[in-house]
Amino acid sequence: MLNISKELKDEVLTVTLDGRLDTITARELEKELENLYGVNKIVIDLEKLEYMSSAGLRVILILQKKMSIKGGLVVKNPNAEIKELFDMTGFSDYLIIEQ
Repeated sequence: MLNISKELKDEVLTVTLDGRLDTITARELEKELENLYGVNKIVIDLEKLEYMSSAGLRVILILQKKMSIKGGLVVKNPNAEIKELFDMTGFSDYLIIEQ
């Protein structure tokens, strides 16, 4: 299960994820973030995210590519396991990650 909350302020969309980002819930997140009209930057807060699968990584990569032509994508507060996943897959080289 994944809870997704969004807040748009000054063209910055903050997305807070709570739960598990896996094969099933990655589709939900993708649908939630299809329309990015009026969004110049996305901040994804992973503080409450317990797990991320390769499907979740795929959604993050798609968002990073979309937002690279705008104001960018920032990933905040990944736990140790998700940070290690970003490191092992090389995502740390492409993402802006803040603690």
